[in-house]
Amino acid sequence: MSGAPNNIVILTGSGVSAESGVATFRDQDGIWAKYDYREVATPEGFAANPDLVHSFYNDRRRKLPSVNPNAAHVALAELEAGLDARGGRLTLVTQNVDDLHERAGSKNILHMHGELGKATCWHCSHVCDCVADLSVEDNCAACGRQGGMRPYVVWFGEMPRFMDEAMDAILGADLFVSIGTSGSIYPAAGFAGEARSAGVKAMELNLEPSENAHVFEDSRYGPATKVVPDWVRDMLG
Repeated sequence: MSGAPNNIVILTGSGVSAESGVATFRDQDGIWAKYDYREVATPEGFAANPDLVHSFYNDRRRKLPSVNPNAAHVALAELEAGLDARGGRLTLVTQNVDDLHERAGSKNILHMHGELGKATCWHCSHVCDCVADLSVEDNCAACGRQGGMRPYVVWFGEMPRFMDEAMDAILGADLFVSIGTSGSIYPAAGFAGEARSAGVKAMELNLEPSENAHVFEDSRYGPATKVVPDWVRDMLG
């Protein structure tokens, strides 16, 4: 496709996984309507009641194998392969902690909010794969200490991961695309403005306009399983 962008950075949020059956957070019936995030998604909550936090994330981890990548995940993997074949690059920055992008075939992924399928040690910061339930009785395989294993998930009050890598990718891109995000959670909500300030075109694909929709130069609205594959077909010609 002549003139098509070859270096694309995509930010994905919970809207890209919602049609797979992964619960969103801020919708009327989302996770935070049922749980107090201060109790299950903060360092203070973990320190006060680690059993409750482990129960919350164990339940989410158990449900992960029952959901599958949808057409939006698959299309983004196809876009990465297509750009690679023509000498381009796709950097996928996701706020999601599920593994649906990986299972769809995407490879160049930055999980800025962590991964549900991993655990880390509060004491020594060791990171390991985790498919089983976690508890306060688990020992760290690296330092041997008990009681410090926690989900490898960024909680409220903690710094998102891979911020430098994400910003470097955005500033060097031809196009920044936000998919399935509310546009209300920073620092991710500021990516589009940073892109525009650097002269990088910015586009939104979403179910409906986000809170920062005015920042984007172009947009398409509708279910992710429809608008994302359609857009990818246009990008790949």
